[in-house]
Amino acid sequence: MVGADVTTEEYPGFATDMQAQYMALATQAAGTSVIMERIFENRFLHASEMMRMGANISIEGHTATVHGPATLSGTVVQASDLRASAGLVLAGLVASGETTIERVYHIDRGYEGIVEKLRAVGAQIERVHGAPT
Repeated sequence: MVGADVTTEEYPGFATDMQAQYMALATQAAGTSVIMERIFENRFLHASEMMRMGANISIEGHTATVHGPATLSGTVVQASDLRASAGLVLAGLVASGETTIERVYHIDRGYEGIVEKLRAVGAQIERVHGAPT
């Protein structure tokens, strides 16, 4: 895949609800992807978590620039909302090592049975209750 630019817009444009997932995809694309967020303020909170995993992302105002492909490494990250949760799950699936996503209660609001569905297509994923030991 080659990097591509997107701008979130009202329907029928690119959905802001897919922006975090697209950012995870862009970390694996060859080249540069520019993501412009025109619907919501402060919608790039997941970017800093992806950067902790090794993503090459810079944020300036309503624009995120993603340089890929990046080798992501598993670490502990925090989900800030439903959309960020989904993006971090995707980033964790392509990362080497283990990724732990905290505050996953966000994801339960919009992705029923996500663990089982991802396992069904071969993902190594599990829901862990309580603090890791």
